[in-house]
Amino acid sequence: MIEVQHLSKRYGPFTAVDDVSFNVGAGEILGFLGPNGAGKTTTMRIITGYMPATDGAVSVAGYDVFSQPIEAKKRTGYLPETPPLYPDMTVRDYVTFVARIKGVPAREVKSRVEDVMRKTHVADMASRHCGKLSKGYKQRVGLAQALIHNPDVLVLDEPTAGLDPKQIIEARQLITELGGSHTVVLSTHILPEVSQTCHRVVIINKGKVVAVDTPANLTARLRGSETLYLQVHAPGADVAAGLSHVAGVTRVKADLHDNGLAAVEVDSEQGRDVRRELAAAVVHQGWGLLELRPMRMSLEDIFLSLTTEDAGDAVEPAAPAPATEAADA
Repeated sequence: MIEVQHLSKRYGPFTAVDDVSFNVGAGEILGFLGPNGAGKTTTMRIITGYMPATDGAVSVAGYDVFSQPIEAKKRTGYLPETPPLYPDMTVRDYVTFVARIKGVPAREVKSRVEDVMRKTHVADMASRHCGKLSKGYKQRVGLAQALIHNPDVLVLDEPTAGLDPKQIIEARQLITELGGSHTVVLSTHILPEVSQTCHRVVIINKGKVVAVDTPANLTARLRGSETLYLQVHAPGADVAAGLSHVAGVTRVKADLHDNGLAAVEVDSEQGRDVRRELAAAVVHQGWGLLELRPMRMSLEDIFLSLTTEDAGDAVEPAAPAPATEAADA
C-alpha cells in the first residue's frame, strides 16, 4: 500500500533523510519511531506529498506521490503534528468544509461528518469554534479531518499529543479499529502505545533506518539469545551451578535472597526452548519452582539500543516479508 524506496532529503550540505526504504502492507499499522531530529516528520511530509524529495520514490495505493500527486493525496489522510484547523470555524463547519474540498460526494457529506465526529469523540463540541478548543480536542478534530474522505492510507504524526489518559485509550482503540480497513503510519514518542497498536516498527536515527521489524523479532535479534526468568525456593543452594549444566544453557545469573528465594536469569542458544529441561532440573534438585517465563526487552530498551551513539548500526533492517515487506535501507 505504501512503498518508500531510497528516499533522501537534503538541505544544502545537511541530509535530513538518508536513503530510507520501507514498505507498509494493506491494513497494517506501522509505528515510525526515532529521536527528535531523526527525520520522522520530514519523511511523513514527503509520503503525504507536502514536501518534495531530493532523491528516491514513494507510491501510495499504487500512485506515485511525485508524478501523480492528486491521485495519491485522494487516498491519503494526514494528521500533522500541529492540526490544520481554522480557529474561526465551528467543528462541524470545519469538518464539513474539509469534506467538500476533499471531494466527498454532496449527498454523503452530512452523514460522513456526523460519523467521523462520533468516531473521534468530538460530536459534543460540534458547535464550538476550533480556536476555543483544548489541545486534546484540537488533536481529535485534526484526526476527524484526516478520516473524512475515508482514505486508504492514514499518516498520523503524534496523534495522541495533548490527550488525557482516557482520550489516549480512546484514540488507541480507534487506531486499532482503523487498521483493518486503512493502512496506518503512526509516529509517536509514547513507546507503550506502539507496542499496543502497531504490527511493526520502523526505527530511524540521524536520517537512516536502523531497524524494520516487529518488537518481538527485534528483541531476539538484539539479544542474540533466548532469556528466561525463574524464581525458585532453594535455601542455601548454589542455584547457578545447579542450572548451568542444562543442555543449551549459555549463561545463568542468580540473585539469592535471605528468605531462600532466588531470582534467576537463564540465557539459552537462540531458537532453543529449554523451559522443560530447566523445570526438570529444579524438581530434580528438590527446589520449589515458583515462576518460569520468557524475558523480553521492552520497546524502550530496543529504542535506546538502536539510537544511542555507539549503536547506530546495531541491527540491519529485516529482509522483505511476502505480505508486508520491509526493505533494507
